[in-house]
Amino acid sequence: MSFTMLVARRFLQFRRSANTQSFISFVTLISIIGVALGVASLIIALTILGGFEKELKEKVVGFTTHIQITTYTNQPVRYYQNVEKKLRDEVPEIRSVSAYIAKEGMVNFGDATEGIIVKGIESSDSAAGIGKYLTAGALDLSMIDEGLYGCVVGRKLLTTLGASLHDTLLVFGLQGHIQTSIAPSVMAFVVNGIYESGMSEYDDIYFFVGIPAAQQLVNYENAVTGFEVMVRDVDQVQPAADRIIEVLGYPFTARTLYQLYRNLFTWIELQKEPIPIILGLIIAVAAVNIIGTLLMLVLEKRKQIGVLRSLGASASSIRRIFVMNGVIIAFVGTLLGNAAGFLVCWIQQQYQIISLPSTIYFMKTVPIHFRAEHFLIVSSVSIVLCILASYIPARLASRMDPIKAIRLG
Repeated sequence: MSFTMLVARRFLQFRRSANTQSFISFVTLISIIGVALGVASLIIALTILGGFEKELKEKVVGFTTHIQITTYTNQPVRYYQNVEKKLRDEVPEIRSVSAYIAKEGMVNFGDATEGIIVKGIESSDSAAGIGKYLTAGALDLSMIDEGLYGCVVGRKLLTTLGASLHDTLLVFGLQGHIQTSIAPSVMAFVVNGIYESGMSEYDDIYFFVGIPAAQQLVNYENAVTGFEVMVRDVDQVQPAADRIIEVLGYPFTARTLYQLYRNLFTWIELQKEPIPIILGLIIAVAAVNIIGTLLMLVLEKRKQIGVLRSLGASASSIRRIFVMNGVIIAFVGTLLGNAAGFLVCWIQQQYQIISLPSTIYFMKTVPIHFRAEHFLIVSSVSIVLCILASYIPARLASRMDPIKAIRLG
């Protein structure tokens, strides 16, 4: 162990008597706690914010897609199999493409009637998002009997209707366009599956059926509303959308999930903007706390500083001793802060202690998403600021006159 490290550790400790074990002074402990609290609070904030972003992306993609293709006039797309083939052949960024039908309707069970959006889905890729949120039954949208199909319904909607799994619901669908002169068609659906995403915007109104059932319900024959596209790399979703528009041309338009849900993702980005400022302020408070602690330590140890100088210790050695004090406080506080932040987030992730109203936040509990870079960035900034803060009292200690220090001490 070097001379400066040995003296630095001794300066941060004191003894009650010759026979008692040394322990960290109260002021030093407060400084370490200050750094730990600052680091822990930032790690928790960043982890929760990352969780919100991840959950929103997953849930939005689960109910929509990376790219949604429709027509400018919202006219049904006929011969849609040809469009799907053209997209697969000419847009290499596409991982999968599937047709869908989305139309307003009404669902009835007993005396209860609710407005819904009937969504017909085609492939396993379209159904994969719903499958993740199934809480009962199975994702079976096939025909059960002539004119009777399976469906998957949100738990909240079923609760409102007073229905349950395997009940038969009557659905009224609009015939093509919204025209009062055309009477809605009626079809019966058996509840084969129940989903619950925590996003009331979807759980309350989306009614999932197969493409054939939806075409029969809204009289679309061999037509669909549009296409849902999944890309290989979500970071390249905008170039893929531009390429799709170039390939298909008028009257098709392609919108990415960031355009479809601009408000949600803008809210997430807005939450990220003040993080650097908050990061600096909280760690700066801890750094100022270290300055005060080391200044008190310089005053307390001025006699020892004078003795060390009189024995030949250089001014740079004294400076390194107090900088080392700051390094010790910074590292111990940062490690404790990382541990505390990880523990709090892990407990929330495992036991979901903090709940949220799903009608506002699109999820039932505070989400957690661990990212190593959050821990590294917060820890690095904390240690650097604390070390820089320790230079002020270290410089004052190194410039202290040894004779005056011994006499005053």
